Amino acid sequence: MNFKSIFNPIFNATKAVILNKYIIVLVSFGVYITFFDQHNLISRWQSARKINELKQEYKYYEGEIEKNKNELNRLQHDDGYLEKYAREKYLMRNKGEEIYIIREE
Repeated sequence: MNFKSIFNPIFNATKAVILNKYIIVLVSFGVYITFFDQHNLISRWQSARKINELKQEYKYYEGEIEKNKNELNRLQHDDGYLEKYAREKYLMRNKGEEIYIIREE
């Protein structure tokens, strides 16, 4: 038994499959859809990833809007919180008070 007699049937079967017109068309179509089409798979994957990023960003900003609405409502209706907010954020003070700013490093 030589090398040619062992691998010749395998080579012929592989050659028949590779040269089959349906396989050639299917592989060509797959390559075209994956790389060359206007709506190829790579651009679809990138678009889907961008959409997911934008959805996460949208959820974040919805949460921020809700938090700011709650804070605005609290500032409009709670005078104690308004005074605390003005002192902390804008360093406002009452007459006769002195403000000392302590910064931790």
